Amino acid sequence: MSDALEHPLAAALEPLLAAVGATAIAPAEARTEDVVLEWDGAPAVAVRLPHLSSALDRLLAEMTRQFDGRPLAELDRAEKQRVVALLEERGAFTVRHGVETVASALGVSRFTVYNYLNRQEKP
Repeated sequence: MSDALEHPLAAALEPLLAAVGATAIAPAEARTEDVVLEWDGAPAVAVRLPHLSSALDRLLAEMTRQFDGRPLAELDRAEKQRVVALLEERGAFTVRHGVETVASALGVSRFTVYNYLNRQEKP
C-alpha cells in the first residue's frame, strides 16, 4: 500500500467508498475522471468512482443485506414493496432496464414493480 493510501483521509473514507463501490488510489495514479481530495492544501487521496452499470447491482446487494441476507425473491409482498420504495428513493429506476432488473431480482413481473411504484405515489 502506498503512503497516500495510508493517509488518515483515506482511512476515514474507506467505509464510504466501500458502500458506494468506489476505490481509493494514490493521487499520482489518478486519471482525469477521478476525484482528487486534498488535505492541508496537498493531494491526499484520489477516488475512482464506479461505473454506473454496476450501481443497480450494488443497490440490490444492499437490499439483500438489509433484509437479513434473504434472497429478494423470497421476501413477502410487503417486504418487496418496501424494497421497491427504497430502490426508488435511491434512483434505481433511472438506470436503463432498472425495472426489469429489479423485477427479476424480486421474482415478480415488470407490471408488479410498476404497481408497487404507483402505490407509493398515492397518499
